[in-house]
Amino acid sequence: MDGITGKTIAITGASSGIGAATARHLAQAGAAVVLGARRVDRLDAVVAEITRAGGRAVAVETDVRRRADLERLVGVAQAEYGQLDVLFSNAGSMAVSGFDELDGDAWQQMVDVNLTGVLNGIAAALPVFRAQGSGHFVHTASTAAHRIAPTMGVYAATKTAVRVLSEGLRQEAGPSLRVTVVSPGFTDTEGVGVGATPEVAAALVARRDAIAIPPEAVARAVAFAVEQPAGVDVGEVVVRPTAQD
Repeated sequence: MDGITGKTIAITGASSGIGAATARHLAQAGAAVVLGARRVDRLDAVVAEITRAGGRAVAVETDVRRRADLERLVGVAQAEYGQLDVLFSNAGSMAVSGFDELDGDAWQQMVDVNLTGVLNGIAAALPVFRAQGSGHFVHTASTAAHRIAPTMGVYAATKTAVRVLSEGLRQEAGPSLRVTVVSPGFTDTEGVGVGATPEVAAALVARRDAIAIPPEAVARAVAFAVEQPAGVDVGEVVVRPTAQD
């Protein structure tokens, strides 16, 4: 993966699931990874695993809802490794429920994490990418942005918004920047159903346990986009279980 070796890649939501799997995969391929998440103990464990294997990794406590935290994540990448080549905005909330539940707090959480978190990453990294003359945004959306199901309306709306803003960013980026959307289907992560109503969470977990792909499958999709030569932009990768509708 010559297109990954030597790059500095920052990842949010990196303490578990897709973020952690992608960190391991990219570090093994020769990237330096800067890992952001709120759960510092879990984050430190991923960093320790990567460094024991001979990789380069640092942890930065990051709440993507706060722009200052994204600015700090980007700043650490520059301070530690001299540059930032890729920002993978992966942190997400799946606190889903039916509209009749009127769970406004969960709606706001999904908007704040899934959408505002991506915007905060753009705001933090875009000036750096412009100054460098290169850079790559990778954003996690979802197959929910392609096919909406009951109880998933607000979640799907936030992920659809990520696809829309990513395309808008791509059109404004110019020839020196790249923008990729990765849209996973059911993936075997602990975040499935967290914050959802009990009945919805149970159904999601059962579905996950029956058909989910491993997070490493999504990590490979991210790597595919990152490793492309300059001038090649992978716009979107959809990766899902073969058994998923």
